[in-house]
Formats: sequence, structure tokens, C-alpha cells
Amino acid sequence: MKARQRLEDASFGPEALKAMVQAFDQAWSVVSGNISQGTSETARLRLANALLSVATDDSRDVGVLKREALEVMALSYYAVPSDNPTDREGAVQRVT
Repeated sequence: MKARQRLEDASFGPEALKAMVQAFDQAWSVVSGNISQGTSETARLRLANALLSVATDDSRDVGVLKREALEVMALSYYAVPSDNPTDREGAVQRVT
């Protein structure tokens, strides 16, 4: 799987990588039921990218990594402008 490989190829120490992979698996179990089969690989890559954005080489707390990655992933969905012109007035402002 591309998402798991992206994590394993990252430049982190072995303990940080172990925590990141565990956090990824736990976070995926939270969101996977809400993701359609056709978009699951894209969603897994988004989750891996979110996890990489919050991880440091000192990362060891699986729960913190999981929570922060899920927060980043959720915020990324709100940061995408709506394709529906009728939704633009009520759209959430883009986070930069």
C-alpha cells in the first residue's frame, strides 16, 4: 500500500516510525467506515500526509499522533473550496 510505504520511507528514527505506523492504523480504523471503496487509497494517502505533517523524530505517543493527524485530515476537507456555486456563500473560509 502506498500510504504505509510513504510512512515507512520517511526519515524518522525507528521508535518514531513504529509509533507513526500504529497511529496510522488506529486513525484509519476510525475513518475507514466513512470512506468509499473507490477513494480509500486517496484517503489513506491524505491520512499519511497528515500524519507526516505532525510527526517529529521525538514522536512516541500514538494517541497524540492519531488525534493530531485526524484533526489535520479533517481540516483539509474544510479547506477545499466547494464545487457547488450555491454553497459558496456559506462555505468555510480556506485555512492557510
